[in-house]
Amino acid sequence: MNDDTLRFPAEWEPQSAILLAWPHAGTDWADRLADVEETYIALVTAITRFQRVLVCVADDDVEAYARARLASARIDMERVAFLAIPYNDTWLRDTGPITLVGANGLRLLDFRFTGWGGKFEASEDDRLVERLADSGIFFNNTRQHIDFALEGGAIETDGAGSLLTTWRCLHERHPDASREDLSARLAAWLQQDRVLWLEHGYLEGDDTDAHIDTLARFAPGNGIVFQACDDPGDRHHAELGAMADEIAALRTIDGAPYTLHPLPWPQPVVDEGRRLAASYANYLVIDGAVLMPAYGDPADDRAADVLAAAHPGREVVQVPCRSLIWQNGSLHCISMQLPRGLV
Repeated sequence: MNDDTLRFPAEWEPQSAILLAWPHAGTDWADRLADVEETYIALVTAITRFQRVLVCVADDDVEAYARARLASARIDMERVAFLAIPYNDTWLRDTGPITLVGANGLRLLDFRFTGWGGKFEASEDDRLVERLADSGIFFNNTRQHIDFALEGGAIETDGAGSLLTTWRCLHERHPDASREDLSARLAAWLQQDRVLWLEHGYLEGDDTDAHIDTLARFAPGNGIVFQACDDPGDRHHAELGAMADEIAALRTIDGAPYTLHPLPWPQPVVDEGRRLAASYANYLVIDGAVLMPAYGDPADDRAADVLAAAHPGREVVQVPCRSLIWQNGSLHCISMQLPRGLV
């Protein structure tokens, strides 16, 4: 399985498709299915303007329904493919394949998925990568099973050997492992030169134990986009301020400071007395565009300006995501990019 050419590409590198799973009545979306379907339709509409999308469906009936809904939205169905496969829920950032690219093909890393530390049933989701690989839908790939709990939303790479993550999440999953041990394992499996750890940062309503993709993201040209909080009266202010200081102190592999892109803070979104995790950092980069979560907040447009500056040359497309954060995640959480050559 050793291949010295393997590399973990940045999200802004060329892609084959975006992987999604269609919500249905057998998932936790059942109570608000109509609302979340509208978000999925908007998301697929945005993706297919630029590239292909692969949609997992639970069975033939779900496929027929999803196909009809998307076709009625005048989506280019030539850019949509469906795959019937079992899944517990639709958070494919954490259950889909983490893909390395190399001169001799692509490698699908199949880490254990434990339902975010045993919080939720995950037996079908834990087999998703295996079943995707066995389906034959992917080209020129091998699968590597790794008996280690890790979610895709917990890690962020710049494609050049630096990995960014949070101590809170990885320590929660592996309380007996030292930072040095975790750094060595992640660097080896993910072909990284170094692992950068953030001690601070969290969002109320997030049940992932502080996934990095809700907090801070690499951007081209040695940039870091991060969720800031400029409201001194908000409970997040001190913690996100401490995170911002940590990020400002980080240095590139060449010893230079990163170019920082702080995102504006949306107004609190409260649903039935529960604060929801509305983060602009949970955006998705695709070929030619950045798809950003929008919450119907005055800060949406300012967030779009920040992302346009961080990802020059890409169109920023706002996708309504208030329905997603009801289930504690947003746009990046429900999607997984598939590198060029895989589909």
